[in-house]
Amino acid sequence: MKRDDYFARWSELHGGANITGVVKGWLVISYAISRPLVRLRVSPNALSIIGVVAAVFTYTEAQRNYCIALLGISLLCDGIDGTVAILSNKASKRGAMVDALCDRVGETFWALAFYKLGAPAWLIGTAWVLAFTQEYCRARIAGLGDFRIDVVTVAERPVRASFLAVAILAYDLKVSAVTTLAVAWTLLQAVSLVLVMRSGYSRLSATDRLGN
Repeated sequence: MKRDDYFARWSELHGGANITGVVKGWLVISYAISRPLVRLRVSPNALSIIGVVAAVFTYTEAQRNYCIALLGISLLCDGIDGTVAILSNKASKRGAMVDALCDRVGETFWALAFYKLGAPAWLIGTAWVLAFTQEYCRARIAGLGDFRIDVVTVAERPVRASFLAVAILAYDLKVSAVTTLAVAWTLLQAVSLVLVMRSGYSRLSATDRLGN
């Protein structure tokens, strides 16, 4: 599948979403990484599961510097499984459900890894709930028929992973910054949730008015 065909298929699966800016940048990277995996007949569901396994080990090995690599594997697998599904013509509702479930489970272990590094439980719990609610809102909006991605927030999954990566590095260097990073993540996550909810509410309100 050529890249333009992939873009068109991705947009179709996401309700005609525009492919611009950060979204387009990521799709270009994801396409380049996924093509060799498709040739190797790697299953998209297998990538989702590998992502979860890597997230589990990110938690268990959080206090070791090499766990940044495990975090990277987890984030990468969670990011390209959908692309592999499209390129291999295996995109399905069941696969999307597995992907979403694996994403949430993986992020739970990321949060636990943050806690294991020394961040306060209540703070990490708050950030996790905010992140979970943000993703739930997006999924619920899509379930109501609006699949567009109109807002890319300051606390998307790669950013959440970046906070954890810096926390791992700080812990390894014995720099007391884990709690500060957790606070920053929580604040940005709160802002992101508000942006997603405001965008979704406005879009759905417009649809309701058109339907009356």
